[in-house]
Amino acid sequence: MKVEQISIFLENKPGGLSSVTKALRDADINIRALSLADTSDFGILRLIVDNVAKAKEVLNAHGFAVGKTSVVAVEVPDRPGGLYSILEALNEVGINVEYMYAFVERSGENAVIIFRFDSTDAAIELLLKKGFKVLPGNKVYGI
Repeated sequence: MKVEQISIFLENKPGGLSSVTKALRDADINIRALSLADTSDFGILRLIVDNVAKAKEVLNAHGFAVGKTSVVAVEVPDRPGGLYSILEALNEVGINVEYMYAFVERSGENAVIIFRFDSTDAAIELLLKKGFKVLPGNKVYGI
């Protein structure tokens, strides 16, 4: 039920993001979701792609520092309170969200929220027990 995410450390300068996306395009790797956080000197680009191993290999070959992390994808109805219902369940047992980002599959239907937790296995167990739909990696990579 875990999803592999890659993280790329980028210098905060013009063309950095473009270089990553060009390398992935040239290798025929599709980006399924992304998040970019920056500081004045560097940024962290987090990506869910359709081929993690190939993306990591291609980006390393282009000189990028790439890490791999396990995250959790949860599908929720695209309506007010969808995110709150997940956070409420996590708060009840003290599981912390380190970061998250989301995308919508089809407007008005479902959103997919990508979470990084301080206790991933416990979070997955809790979410499944509470009836939330935790997506396996192969489903997320193909969305």
